[in-house]
Amino acid sequence: MPMFYGAAGGHMVFRPLGKTVCIERDLMVAFGLRSLLVMTLALWSWGAVAAEWEYDEQNAGYINMVCAGCHGEYGQGGGGGEYPRIAGLPEAYIAAQLRLFKDQKRVNLPMIPFTKERELPEPDLRDISRYLSGIQLRNQFPPTDTVMDGLERLKQAKQVVQIPRYEGDIDAGKGIYRADCRECHGNDGMGKKDAPQLAGQFSGYLLKQMKEFVAGRRKHEYTEEMFSDLTDEDYANLLAYLSILDD
Repeated sequence: MPMFYGAAGGHMVFRPLGKTVCIERDLMVAFGLRSLLVMTLALWSWGAVAAEWEYDEQNAGYINMVCAGCHGEYGQGGGGGEYPRIAGLPEAYIAAQLRLFKDQKRVNLPMIPFTKERELPEPDLRDISRYLSGIQLRNQFPPTDTVMDGLERLKQAKQVVQIPRYEGDIDAGKGIYRADCRECHGNDGMGKKDAPQLAGQFSGYLLKQMKEFVAGRRKHEYTEEMFSDLTDEDYANLLAYLSILDD
């Protein structure tokens, strides 16, 4: 049998080589398990830090500078609804939609480069969600009896969103809203925790989203029940009602 020669306590010892190999293998396994444990603890610690997220308003302001390119400095939207209003939407809803963009479960080509993990890690996502939800826009200029600097007036104008009246039967639209939309979006269309504000949102954007639901390009929990039977006239009537909720 092959032997291993070594010293122990000043004496020569002889151990079978096979047993030595087993001991070395056991040591390697032990060290490997320890390394795995250290790595696991490190990942757990990182997760604990992430769970202890604290809102960073300054960081959120920097992120918003990127968002402003399409959605406006105050999240007021633009392009006649091509870029929706995102100011004042529920924080949980904004965060949920950004995660859908990140996972590409809600596909929107312009959003893809800005919602990758490298550009928008979870702490940043939570920062911008809270920041945007806290922006309150007006539906008309605030009254003033003083002479105002032109730049200040322009700043105020960016914080005013007034949805033009949409052509349709307002009373009929009110009936559709109360039957199908009110439970989630509230009596006044101002939304709830997980449901967005519809009042003050651009009519063109809302129409596009409803069409996306029906086509299956965007998910809605109640698409079949709420949208499948709506006619173009029903859409117009619903949008007519929503367009007056911010008056």
